[in-house]
Amino acid sequence: MVSASDRVTNPAKDPAKDPAKDPAKDPAKDPAKDPAKDPARTSVWLDRRTPSRTRRTESPAGLDRNRITEASVRLLDAEGLAKFSMRRLAAELDVTAMSLYWYVDTKDDLLELALDAVYAEIAPPREDADWRERLRDLARSYRELLVRHIWISPLAGTFLNIGPNSVLFSSAVMDVIRATGLPLERQTGALSACFQFVYGFGTVEGHFKARCDATGLTQDEYHRHAMGTIRAQPHLRKIVESSDDLMAARGGDTVEEMRERDFVFALDLLIAGIEAMCERAGAPTTAP
Repeated sequence: MVSASDRVTNPAKDPAKDPAKDPAKDPAKDPAKDPAKDPARTSVWLDRRTPSRTRRTESPAGLDRNRITEASVRLLDAEGLAKFSMRRLAAELDVTAMSLYWYVDTKDDLLELALDAVYAEIAPPREDADWRERLRDLARSYRELLVRHIWISPLAGTFLNIGPNSVLFSSAVMDVIRATGLPLERQTGALSACFQFVYGFGTVEGHFKARCDATGLTQDEYHRHAMGTIRAQPHLRKIVESSDDLMAARGGDTVEEMRERDFVFALDLLIAGIEAMCERAGAPTTAP
């Protein structure tokens, strides 16, 4: 939602722009003037209306929606979701905040555009590959996306995700799930099991990496420091010591190697589960 400060410079010093002086300009009294309050407007990809704000100047030279979207992604990667704002983006582009309203109506529009833009980084699966390998390819690419852009995790469930890149990813996922041979009524459950797992795994991994980066430590250094701190606490030491054999059996010399082993094995379990459910239902499944 756009704040009043994003729409005007200072109403108190500019009576001509003061809603109190002109009720017709008060968004609260005219929902059409404030897209964020329009319940019919559900996605930037469905918005085909004429922009609600009056355009009194020419479009800024060199500025377009693609450039704004690319700058939004860079800013979100560098500073995170909490610090993202129209004013901060305008400063990054060296334009006025009002210039952005030539192309979008709200900050949510920018976030939705940025979210779809990064989905283009998900590599399409190999068309000639078995469904198991296609599933692994998509899962790995999605995981890497979540780690690379940690700000997309909270946004993925906020918007409809009907932009062109999001739709391509969704279509690729559905094609793979259909190819498993599962009965139709089981396919959405399999999709959820696989990609909700990847979403959760990638989200946690991304935030752990970001936390390590913020401290200036490598993931291994941070892990050793954290484990040492926990072991130094008598009431927590027993919990860690009771899982020492489990961690030793896990394998891997580094945090990233241990995490990779876990991800690969967990995905193998899900694939084995899909195969088992196909056999139970008597549905044919292509051999690997």
